[in-house]
Amino acid sequence: MTARVIMYTTAVCPYCVRAERLLEAKGVTTLEKIRVDLDPEQRMLMMEKTGRRTVPQIYIGDTHVGGFDDLYALEQAGGLAPLLNG
Repeated sequence: MTARVIMYTTAVCPYCVRAERLLEAKGVTTLEKIRVDLDPEQRMLMMEKTGRRTVPQIYIGDTHVGGFDDLYALEQAGGLAPLLNG
């Protein structure tokens, strides 16, 4: 896998855990996590970039995938692997 994966997350977020498990199952070995519960400035940045306030918010490369439901839908549609492979 070549694409950089970034996930805005919090300590207690079941959808973040599910997203991480799905990404790991697809071969992602390096996941850059940005903890918005520890850094309010990062939460504001996330909201400005994505227009959303919920976590997770996932970026694969320069593409904003969205949250877990969006990630799962992308996987079901067969679009996740190509995105991860750059």
